[in-house]
Amino acid sequence: MEDGFSSYSSLYDTSSLLQFCNDDSASAASSMEVTDRVASLEQRVQLQEDEIQLLKSALADVVRRLNVSEEQQAMGSRRGPTKARPMIATLPLRPTVNNGTILPKKGSGTLPSPSGPGSRKDTSTAASKSTVRRANSNEHMGTLTRKDSGDSKGNRTRAGSTGSNSSGKRSDSKQRDPVFNAEEGYVKMYLKGRPVTMHMPKEQVDSYCLEARADLPGNKLKLDWVYGYRGRDCRSNLYLLPTGETVYFIASVVVLFNVDEQLQRHYTGHTDDIKCLAVHPDKITIATGQVAGTSSDGKQLAPHVRVWDSVSLNTLHVLGAGFFDRALVCLAFSKSNGGNTLCVVDDSNDHVLSVWEWQREDRLAEVKCSNESVFAADFHPTDSNIVVTCGKSHLYFWHLEKGMLVKKQGLFEKQEKPKFVLCVTFAENGDAITGDSSGNILVWGKGTNRISHVIQAAHEGSIFALCMLRNGTLVSGGKDRRLISWDGSYRQIQTVEVPELFGPIRTIAEGRGETVLIGTTKHFVLQGSLDGDFMPITQGHTDELWGLAVHPWKPQFVTCGYDRQVCLWDSSSHQLIWTKSMEDAAQSAGFHPSGAVVAIGTQNGRWLVLDSESKDLVTVHTDGNEQLSAMHYGPDGNFLGIGSHDNYIYIYAVAENGRKYSRVGKCSGHSSFITHLDWSVDSQYLVSNSGDYEILYWIPSVCKQVVSVESTRDIEWATHTCTLGFQVFGLWPDGSDGTDVNAACRSGDKSLLVTGDDFGKVHLFSYPCSQFRAPSHVYGGHSSHVTNVTFLHGDGCLVSTGGKDMSVMQWRIV
Repeated sequence: MEDGFSSYSSLYDTSSLLQFCNDDSASAASSMEVTDRVASLEQRVQLQEDEIQLLKSALADVVRRLNVSEEQQAMGSRRGPTKARPMIATLPLRPTVNNGTILPKKGSGTLPSPSGPGSRKDTSTAASKSTVRRANSNEHMGTLTRKDSGDSKGNRTRAGSTGSNSSGKRSDSKQRDPVFNAEEGYVKMYLKGRPVTMHMPKEQVDSYCLEARADLPGNKLKLDWVYGYRGRDCRSNLYLLPTGETVYFIASVVVLFNVDEQLQRHYTGHTDDIKCLAVHPDKITIATGQVAGTSSDGKQLAPHVRVWDSVSLNTLHVLGAGFFDRALVCLAFSKSNGGNTLCVVDDSNDHVLSVWEWQREDRLAEVKCSNESVFAADFHPTDSNIVVTCGKSHLYFWHLEKGMLVKKQGLFEKQEKPKFVLCVTFAENGDAITGDSSGNILVWGKGTNRISHVIQAAHEGSIFALCMLRNGTLVSGGKDRRLISWDGSYRQIQTVEVPELFGPIRTIAEGRGETVLIGTTKHFVLQGSLDGDFMPITQGHTDELWGLAVHPWKPQFVTCGYDRQVCLWDSSSHQLIWTKSMEDAAQSAGFHPSGAVVAIGTQNGRWLVLDSESKDLVTVHTDGNEQLSAMHYGPDGNFLGIGSHDNYIYIYAVAENGRKYSRVGKCSGHSSFITHLDWSVDSQYLVSNSGDYEILYWIPSVCKQVVSVESTRDIEWATHTCTLGFQVFGLWPDGSDGTDVNAACRSGDKSLLVTGDDFGKVHLFSYPCSQFRAPSHVYGGHSSHVTNVTFLHGDGCLVSTGGKDMSVMQWRIV
């Protein structure tokens, strides 16, 4: 251990404190002024407090190391002699960053925190997982101290964790293999070097073999339905195909939705967020562009364009991997040369514009477009050598000549230059038409860079979309939610306002016959006419999504998230049944076993109960002031367990079919935030997981912890949403940091286990999943951390929710 103690001397430098303590300038004999002496004493006290805190941290780390050392020696004596290795090298020297905060290094059921009874609150300062989900969690902390509001004392400050793509968080350290103790009947696995002990049912002890290989499940998943549309930050991403399918995207899936037949098909060739879409003049070939991503094993995935066939859904070409930077923001096929060329703008600092002969995957030209945002790019309809781009404070006309793109800037002359030129389309005669942030529509004469006509103040505020219909009518829409049609002489024909519920108009596309399709910034796709009567054909959440609960006996499920919306969906018809606005951001949900009510947990300790038929509010309660991560009713419907980020589990007695609640108490014992809860089949026991990988058992009716292994090892659990436990520990991938898997759910027939992880993947395992690194079928589609997964009633389907991608995906089990 000498190595360990010597390492602390370098970590915790006490020389400044000793020097300060030996300084006699603050004593009564000193000649300093009284105020100066008081200030000096305050400074000394502050330094001493800091030092005590550091010594406590050091002591806690030493105690943990001793525990681990004893365990290693015990294991070594059972296994026989092993090659000695220095312990210090295998363990992180300092508290490690977990989601941007420090987790106390407390093993399952080992010594209490050395900072005394007040430490529970200190250890629960972990920020809500959602806000730091894409942070790098294998970064080490600097030495810890309180950072003073004045001059920092010494040079010890708290290091923050840098943001990065969620997928970049794979730990480089080699994970220790789990250990099976046959005498006591447990498996011990290690997450981030910390032991997690999981006792198995007695009947399995004799037959269990840790080295046995688990089987892949006999079932697979097929993407059945995608709920949602990305409208808030993407443009020109909605089109009608001749097949009658509406094409749009969300997350990393392109959806082809036949509204009449209520059927969806999906193009799933992308690996991360899709940001732009273009349809070829043949109306069959489609190009889509995605952002840069990171694979689950930490490799960088380059942004690229995929050109694919919308009939067969086969990928035809992949363009620009290794050329584009960050993401693709604009795409357009040429119109006049048979659609042979494709123009692309990426999201690099210079927003490089490139033109491709896509069938040969050959780049014809490239140029730095603008160091400001670019919002649209399109080919001239009759001259495939002209490309128009627009964006923040610019409108450029580009001519492709001998492999070079030559720029002509749009001249605003007497017209006041807008801050943003937001969209561009073309008239039949070849004039370019732009809409801008001043609400003006400007017409630019064919072949020139000068304005030939102005519609001043066409809209109040920004014009986000322009669409030229086949009959020559121009349709504009924008922030004012107005849809205005204009004739060939740019005279207004009629105006219709989209209801406020749907939000501002982001994009407009021509539908069948007289209909138009509208995508809005609140993630609705509307179908209607220029006379009004808009009907949503697709809708979704508009902010990060975490809450998911399935109806106990109907084909229905509830979703809720940070957009303060609670939505009840019908999984058979794929329709929204109702939506309810709340005052607070929602985090979790749970149905009462009767199905009569659903409980919603928020981010600030409030929780509500809603009637599942009428969506009326039944009751509101508050427990603590931190996020409520788990809301679970007992199978008999008589209790509700609420897992909070304040480290407590609140228990309520429930009566009158979920309409009456009285608090029983709170279960206290976890030293980190609660992540998951499950009830026993007889509703007598509760099991919980926490942010520091503890597994604790409770008798909820009296809020007492059960510490006897023999009392808990054979309990039959009604559900299995906990990600830690003997029956599920095989779901953890190699090198996991313990936060990689956000959610798990066992099927009703106890044959399958589904998980959602930080790399946008849904995994399907066989259940029980109690062999290390069990194999799974892996499914993409989400482009963000998968925050929740659950089987629907009857086990025929399951639902997954994406965090930042805001999508809900329904999978059929085949």
